[in-house]
Amino acid sequence: MDTRFPFVDWFRNSSPYINAHRGRTFVILIEGEAMARGRGEQLIQDLALLHTLGVRLVVVFGIRPQVQLALDEAGIEPLRHDGRWVADAAIMQCVQRVAAEQRLWLEARLSLGLPNTPLHGVELTAVSGNLVMAKPLGVREGIDFDHSGEVRRVRTSAVQGLLDRGSLVLLPPLGFSSTGEVFDLDASEVAQHAAMALGADKLILLGEADGLYDESGALQRQLTPGEAEPLLAQSAPGSESARHLAAACAAARHGVARTHLLSWHNHDALLGELFTRDGVGTMITQHRYEQLRPAELGDIGGLLELLEPLEHHGMLVPRSRERLEHEIDDYLVIERDGMIIGCAALHCFGEAEMGELACVAIHVDYRGGARGALLLAGVERRARRLGLTSLFVLTTHTAHWFVDHGFRPSDIEALPPLKRDTYNHARKSKILVKSLA
Repeated sequence: MDTRFPFVDWFRNSSPYINAHRGRTFVILIEGEAMARGRGEQLIQDLALLHTLGVRLVVVFGIRPQVQLALDEAGIEPLRHDGRWVADAAIMQCVQRVAAEQRLWLEARLSLGLPNTPLHGVELTAVSGNLVMAKPLGVREGIDFDHSGEVRRVRTSAVQGLLDRGSLVLLPPLGFSSTGEVFDLDASEVAQHAAMALGADKLILLGEADGLYDESGALQRQLTPGEAEPLLAQSAPGSESARHLAAACAAARHGVARTHLLSWHNHDALLGELFTRDGVGTMITQHRYEQLRPAELGDIGGLLELLEPLEHHGMLVPRSRERLEHEIDDYLVIERDGMIIGCAALHCFGEAEMGELACVAIHVDYRGGARGALLLAGVERRARRLGLTSLFVLTTHTAHWFVDHGFRPSDIEALPPLKRDTYNHARKSKILVKSLA
């Protein structure tokens, strides 16, 4: 008797991937449009199947269309800049309500266990909470973004603990600050930082597009970050393609082995990508080789390229090539496969036994890891070798980060006399000091 079932051959061929994915950590972003268009039910079934097969899941969900609908119903027209809305109090009220509603809906659907349903017999515990810490975007190009924020860090040990206990972790596009504030975040940035912090085996981004296409219209199955970045440059700021490409390239360069760009329109995309040889979307793979070292004159070009965007946005004071050449011995750099992706300078004020931590910069594609802390540690080691007893920093955008790393707010009287005399009062930089004792 021949009882051939079409799925059996597929099931046999998928067995190597079932084994390979067991015990692995996947961070999966589901954009809000998927839920708004009725794709949530099947995606939840796919997530439950992955959980049953032993995959450790962190699920990030977007809420943009749902929030936009709530704003339209309330007659609120948000101010937008570079693809982000300015989240004032009225908008944040909508964002928080929608995020809570969406989280509760997901938790309810993940709890289904009735007979004759795909989740029958599946014991799945979904957990959310204050797992993502955030900071304000601040003032950009004269616009105060209020409660629009960006990820500061993911509480890695807390998330790992939940995964170790067999929970599925849900992350909304919200972040919390050490001052008790709630910030509106970009969901793709949350997914990127979660994947990097956890050292995830895969970051999966479910959006509108099936993946990336070449000029002839052919789907590109695999790209490096370097090959994908020209496409990022062509994408409209704030668009889904720009957000997903930025997250994919940054995650790949932070050690996430595989990032997959898939379409939620394709009902088979998630399982087809994970359990077939060729997959169905675009995969971006990591790029390595990195070191912290003293800067050299040959690094000037790379430093100028690194610093120019930050100078343009007013985050750093402009530095000429001549100035960099004169001060090159003050700099430490992070080099990655021939590219300068980070730097910091230590300017000494020996008579006051103080040093200025200056020009701390990380390439936009490599932020969110521990590179800033790595540069700070390198500068502190150098300062101690030179007999300095404290560091000070002047900053307009990143005071939160320096406070988190042991600096304390101070005033102009704490600066060495020479620096005090040249302080730019128009720039109004915050002054922070750290003892090296």
